[in-house]
Amino acid sequence: MSVTISRKKENADGYMTAGNKIGFGISAASMTATWIWASSMYASATSGYTYGISGPIHYGLWGALMILLIYPFGRRIRAVAPRAHTMAEVMHARHGRSSQLMLAGSNVLGSLISLTSNFIAGGALIDMLSPFTFSQGILIIAAGVLLYTLWSGFRASVLTDFAQVLAMLGAVVIIIPAVFFLAGGPTMFVEGAQNLTPQQGNFFSSDAFLNQGAPYIAAVLAYAIGNQTIAQRLFAVREDLIKKTFVTATVGYGATIIGIGMLGVMALYLGIEPLDGDPNNLVPQIAASFLGPVMLCLFFIMIIGSLASTADSDLAALSSIMMADVYGQNIAGKDKANPKTMLLVGRVTMIIATGAALFFASGQMNILDLLVFVGALWGALVFPVIASFYWKKVTNLAFTVSVLAALAVFIPVRFSWISMDGFTGIFFDVLSVIGIGIVLGLMAFGFFGKRVALIVAIVAIAASAPFAIGFLHDYAVLSGSLVAYAVSTIVCTAMSFRSSMNFDFDLIKKRTGDFDTNDPSDSVIETVAPTTDPVDDSDGQSADTARR
Repeated sequence: MSVTISRKKENADGYMTAGNKIGFGISAASMTATWIWASSMYASATSGYTYGISGPIHYGLWGALMILLIYPFGRRIRAVAPRAHTMAEVMHARHGRSSQLMLAGSNVLGSLISLTSNFIAGGALIDMLSPFTFSQGILIIAAGVLLYTLWSGFRASVLTDFAQVLAMLGAVVIIIPAVFFLAGGPTMFVEGAQNLTPQQGNFFSSDAFLNQGAPYIAAVLAYAIGNQTIAQRLFAVREDLIKKTFVTATVGYGATIIGIGMLGVMALYLGIEPLDGDPNNLVPQIAASFLGPVMLCLFFIMIIGSLASTADSDLAALSSIMMADVYGQNIAGKDKANPKTMLLVGRVTMIIATGAALFFASGQMNILDLLVFVGALWGALVFPVIASFYWKKVTNLAFTVSVLAALAVFIPVRFSWISMDGFTGIFFDVLSVIGIGIVLGLMAFGFFGKRVALIVAIVAIAASAPFAIGFLHDYAVLSGSLVAYAVSTIVCTAMSFRSSMNFDFDLIKKRTGDFDTNDPSDSVIETVAPTTDPVDDSDGQSADTARR
């Protein structure tokens, strides 16, 4: 597919966003495939093994909500910056360099961690199911993904995603029921009930909610707003198809990831111990234990497809950040950027990123901890970024100071560097309760507007305070994330209220746009499914006919 779509002279903007006109079929498949990554499959199974049946539901349901929450904010973002390439590029147009580099830097870190964890997942699979070692496995995966993505960038990523998501979903539909019946069917849950603790056997487990569900609810907005792989697809899809695309991807992701997570639940009921004590081995271990050669091949395709679809998205995201934000905006300047140099920067970035991820993958870090950590880092950026698209008074100084202040508080709380005894613990619990209101309020704001958002935030704070204050600081992951939201929102709001800024959002359209104007149609990817809704114009023509 990559060879078929490649062109002798690639277009720099097409390399980053495919012309901003991708249709519904490919965009929905690409968003689904990108979000269903091997690490999310492994992490969902780990959650099921750790917390019981409610673990995968917490993981998959809130992960799906991340995708759903994009479209209300996404429509505003595309209206303000219809032809941008990265969210950081828009922050440069809105505020300036420091805000841009903060968002770009967090995305570089996030995409590198994502790339690393996908290589780890692939290496573990190859090590367990083939004669090759883990080190050889990660090298094979890295070389394969880089090979097909390097020349055409984002266009190659989204088109191969379409094939990969069909393979993944087809395999999931067959594999999960097969493992269930081969492992004993319904009798497994009766005979293996003694292997569960009371919390693991409880569908409404408080352990699962406080350790898994709540931190992921807090991370929902962080991933939706801060992740460049999502932003890239938001800027690439045709503007009138944003809602349809992300709602479809929400359903596909949620169903698949919850289903895969049930492999971990089955392992828990069966009393299976993870190989070498590593929960990352659970999914391939179960497959190797219960599936025959043919089904094992399907399983292999499912995992390779999921990790490749996300790894190529990470490479495309990293290349677009270096092309648009580092070279295009900060080194050459928007008007002087050379499209050929931009393409070279993008390709070199992919090669360097692959090498760095291979180096980090050799350490085999815990995937679940990495995901939560990056999500919390992005949490410090959520309110300043969202406010920057709606509120004219937000300044660059307010953005920068609020993010730095949130990170300064988040890190010691997340890693328990300070004692939470006495007044200190109560103080951070109060901040966490405010964070709960902010998270739920921002979610409501995206769908229902400012008035409903304020009501939801106030009710959430009042309802959670009696239960949360006094013990929430014992959960460092959750507390750290909520504190980051609270501090960034309080500081950004306080500084912006005092400012005289009255920003004109029309300036963003003028300050963002195509870098390569020589062949604007070179990189358009047409749809694989119907892309227009027949809406009558006043003269009886359809909207599509009127546009033509």
